[in-house]
Amino acid sequence: MGTTTSINGKEIFDLLRDDIAAIEEQFGHDTVSNVAAITEIGEYLRAGGGKRIRPALLLLSAKLLGYQGDGAVKLASVVEIIHTATLVHDDIIDEAQIRRGRPAANTQWGNSMCVLAGDWLYMQAFKIAVQQRNFRILDVLIELTQQMVEGELLQMEKLGKLISLQEHLDLIYRKTACLFSVCMRVGGILGGATEQQEERLGLYGRDLGLAFQIVDDVLDLTASESVLGKPVASDLREGKATMSVIHALERCTPAERRQIETILHDRAFNGVTHADILTILNRYASLEFASKEAARYAEAARQAICIFPDSEFKRALLWAPEFVVAREK
Repeated sequence: MGTTTSINGKEIFDLLRDDIAAIEEQFGHDTVSNVAAITEIGEYLRAGGGKRIRPALLLLSAKLLGYQGDGAVKLASVVEIIHTATLVHDDIIDEAQIRRGRPAANTQWGNSMCVLAGDWLYMQAFKIAVQQRNFRILDVLIELTQQMVEGELLQMEKLGKLISLQEHLDLIYRKTACLFSVCMRVGGILGGATEQQEERLGLYGRDLGLAFQIVDDVLDLTASESVLGKPVASDLREGKATMSVIHALERCTPAERRQIETILHDRAFNGVTHADILTILNRYASLEFASKEAARYAEAARQAICIFPDSEFKRALLWAPEFVVAREK
């Protein structure tokens, strides 16, 4: 590839330190409303943290192309607000009790108030985006929001059902990878990317997002609740068949298949334990299969940006897939 990946997480943080601090400030400013409940919910969600990987991608993409204006910080805040709005709605749909080790917002303010707060966050994100006066960016953000809502609706239709690997990949593209891809493309548009450059940035984001979600789904099955910040095997309890489960279902015995189907159908571990499921997944090397797929997408992400000249921002983007695959929560 003709470039070095000798950069680590601390160096990336140092590289973006001032911008990330500016995004946090912008996010806090952008989520203030004259309705107290919206401000309280917005601040609660912001204070819950998160990796801020999506705004960091937008910043790195813009800087990769030499962009130096203040639009990157404003739009990085926009994508984080959109991401936050999706989390609020997801938690209501999934009836989640915990988010990032704290009570989910809907347990604090109730579903009705959180639905409306999520709607407000979406509208606020677009209000800020409009101020950039860039129709190309607006088009990309509108298409993103439609894809994410469609993804949530499709997932609801498939809850408790056995789905194919291709259906699963389509779901995680819509729900996760699409936003990663858009973050990279928006950064590129700000930096005046050519059509080919924008396409490559978008591919990087898509493949990184797929790797991120596949790893997330494996961790949901294998990590501890204290590390995850939420109950283990939440996906199975919610009736969601993820990649390793789909892989095992295509190979297991009828009796094993019934065990998995029972959990997906009942949305509870009734007569089947989490350990039973892990035994099945390990028997068919299904967790290993999913982890290898994540690594394959991570490598594809790295290859997608090989056309860009070497810089500290490119090295940061080359390191990000490694971080995504190796993370433990």
